[in-house]
Amino acid sequence: MASTEAMRLFVKILEEEDPAWYSRVADTEIEPVNDVEMNNPIVESISPPEDVYPESKTIATENGGLLETQDKDVISEGLGSVGVYDQWIAPSVSGQRPRRRYEHGAAVLQEKMYIFGGNHNGRYLSDLQVLDLKNLTWSKVETKASTEISDLSEALSLAPCAGHSLISWEDKLILIGGHTKDPSETVTVKEFDPYKCIWSSLKTYGKAPVSRGGQSVTLVGTSLVMFGGEDAKRSLLNDLHILDLETMTWDEIDTVGVPPSPRSAHAAAVHAERYLLIFGGGSHATCFNDLHVLDLQSMEWSRPTQQGEIPSPRAGHAGVIIGENWFIAGGGNNKSGVSETVVLNVSTLVWSVVTSVQGRVPLASEGLSLVVSSFGGEDILISFGGYNGRYSNEVHVIKPSYKSTLQPKTMESPVPDTVSVPHPMTNVTRDMETELETIQDGKIREITIDNVDLDPLKMSKESTEHLMLALKGEKEELGATLAKEQMHTLQLKQELDDAETRNTDITKELQSVRSQLAAEQSRCFKLEVDVAELRQKLQTMEALEKELELLQRQKAASEQVAQSLKQRQSSGGVWGWLAGSPEELKP
Repeated sequence: MASTEAMRLFVKILEEEDPAWYSRVADTEIEPVNDVEMNNPIVESISPPEDVYPESKTIATENGGLLETQDKDVISEGLGSVGVYDQWIAPSVSGQRPRRRYEHGAAVLQEKMYIFGGNHNGRYLSDLQVLDLKNLTWSKVETKASTEISDLSEALSLAPCAGHSLISWEDKLILIGGHTKDPSETVTVKEFDPYKCIWSSLKTYGKAPVSRGGQSVTLVGTSLVMFGGEDAKRSLLNDLHILDLETMTWDEIDTVGVPPSPRSAHAAAVHAERYLLIFGGGSHATCFNDLHVLDLQSMEWSRPTQQGEIPSPRAGHAGVIIGENWFIAGGGNNKSGVSETVVLNVSTLVWSVVTSVQGRVPLASEGLSLVVSSFGGEDILISFGGYNGRYSNEVHVIKPSYKSTLQPKTMESPVPDTVSVPHPMTNVTRDMETELETIQDGKIREITIDNVDLDPLKMSKESTEHLMLALKGEKEELGATLAKEQMHTLQLKQELDDAETRNTDITKELQSVRSQLAAEQSRCFKLEVDVAELRQKLQTMEALEKELELLQRQKAASEQVAQSLKQRQSSGGVWGWLAGSPEELKP
């Protein structure tokens, strides 16, 4: 069983037996030991207390160097203190830092990064924290009760949750999904108004998805696209739902093609307001590094070929897209955290490594958050939190050198046919079929002319040219047909590869389940042996009790006879009893 799952079960049992246990726990950081810590010991300096802020902080880079920032520079310039490209730095921040956590929600709204909820030591959180990106100052948002409630929403205090999604929309924050102690049957949608500091529950229509956490929620125009996750019973999902934010109506989408296998803790992004990209994630037994693309117009899944430095399998990573570049950081594979920050060019599907970190640092963690903000006309990525054997509340920033080559008008247009993200096979095949029809029509006309003019006795140069054209057309037709068959073969091969990959994943899942079943069977056998031994001991105890009861009865009878003899002896002895007492001999 994974350490996080064991922690969840442990906390659940504690809360069922004693709901007030957590209030008696000292507010200290408990650093659990997991397989990563035991198998890969890493020497790391002790983190300072949350209320102590050093003058400068450093983070190790791939070449072993250290980058340093000063408090006075950061406070005066905020994100403007980031002077290098493609290197993570840990700027100093002021204010009371949030509690260490992972699987939280993060979003940027009006130059502020909001953090809500998350998981800390196996316990769900419900606080709302905000980092002012102008001066890098933390503060806690105190929500208040609403005095004016519309008929579409109601004010509420949020239950602690983790694995949810936090999206900025029209100067407000939208919270969707997440694992809670007492989950509802369906996914709930909540909204936070930063001006009134009020959480509200939004009323939705249509068939709402089943409650879940670890899903991906992506804003596409005026809609939210939700994929996958893990329901309250820990069953993995790969369904697709769309929420129209203008009508607040849910719609479950039936797609075509081969969808990604059920998973959670994956990353998702949208390109050109049309193509939804899904990368990585994990199941109960394995992690993935596959890339899937959904055309939101035709609702067809495809699995394009990745190129470049393809990332290793991972789950719990986070990503943001800037133009045509999709940046992904963090994640893990159940053994160790991922140290590389990678970028995918969504037009060419070429992966590149931006930078790497060394040691067990928050950037090599699962469940961290990643957002993007602009400063001085340049984009800056901001990471917070995570878990890699230790919980984190650190902030790291990086200024990417990768620039978007797409113009706003180009972003609105579909991806070019040269990119394998959309459905190139369908487009090319359709073009070939049109060209083939034209060629066939031309051939029919040419052959008709030849049949009219082709006389063995009156063959002319013109009829010979017509014959050559007919042969040329037939050759082109055969070439087009061959290209079409080759394209169809490639498509079938891709589908076969997808089926084999899915079969491999299912086989791994089956092996994991079999291993768990074997362990449970062994445990049941041991319990049966223990029960048999206890039954044998119980039967022995019953026999001993019966024997003891018999002995006690015999003892009681013996004592009674002895007492009777003693009384008679005291009245004249045995011979007196036999001869009779003197009083009895008198006449």
